[in-house]
Amino acid sequence: MAIAELMNLGPVFLRREAIEREIDDGVLSRAVRNQTLVRVRHGVYADGAWWKEAGSVERHVGVAHAVARLMVSPYVYSHTTAVLLHGLPVWGTDLQRLHITHLGPAGGRLQAGVKHHATPRAGDGQVVIDGLPATGLARSLIDFAKTVDLQRALIPTDHALMKGLVTKADLVRQAQLQDHDPHSLRVRVVLAEANSGAQSVGESRSRFLFWQEGLPRPVCQFEVRDVFGTLIGFVDFAWPEYGVIVEFDGRIKYTDLLRPGETAADAVIREKEREDRIREATGWTVIRLTWDDLNHPRRTAERIRRAMMRTNRPAA
Repeated sequence: MAIAELMNLGPVFLRREAIEREIDDGVLSRAVRNQTLVRVRHGVYADGAWWKEAGSVERHVGVAHAVARLMVSPYVYSHTTAVLLHGLPVWGTDLQRLHITHLGPAGGRLQAGVKHHATPRAGDGQVVIDGLPATGLARSLIDFAKTVDLQRALIPTDHALMKGLVTKADLVRQAQLQDHDPHSLRVRVVLAEANSGAQSVGESRSRFLFWQEGLPRPVCQFEVRDVFGTLIGFVDFAWPEYGVIVEFDGRIKYTDLLRPGETAADAVIREKEREDRIREATGWTVIRLTWDDLNHPRRTAERIRRAMMRTNRPAA
């Protein structure tokens, strides 16, 4: 049987599945050497071309499908893996490790790149996503928040709230069910700071920066109109009491803004014209943040503070 036929199982398969089809270790080793296959971890292989093109999330989910075929006792994917299966973004999180929660007696352990968690206490039962069992969304977000820092936890939580996939009340109820678990205090902070107005990873990280550096809480997705009441647009963050606007300027933003027939340069020019109209309508200071600014929080916060000290205007 040709290795290509194994791809019917998916781009990631198990060594035992190859052996069952009379493809021995020698054939697998030669395929790895000529890069037809990639040995992902002990006993797990992936199609070489697919692995090269796939992003980290695709790889993680692909391995999850393969590992699922190993499981014999009741389980659900949870924590980081469940967050990804629910289609939520993560940032700065280790995606080399799968997370499985057992629904029967099992101790927590790390084995062959899989973190095994004990049975969850209660709440938000399991769902099936693309054939894989996973914890419900609220449970997944609370579990995830307990294993990462605040900045990383905010990103998928903000996104889920923004998309209307979950409510703050859902998250609070789930958090209360798990309130005696470790790291519950962190979860409370995440729920206090999570906001449906953050529409991207960059905006969630920006809000974390404002909180971390002690800046006043901004208004998210602030509406700006001209003197005739015509809507000019929404800005990412605004401090009306200080006359300061902050926009996160991630490159992907311009790709998202493209209209039919436009180039990225066209979108940049149009966005610059929009910014000029906002500045003219409000008379406020407009600051643009980049990914590099987020990596220098103290410097960036001081830049915003200086703008607040210079401009103290009422809302337009």
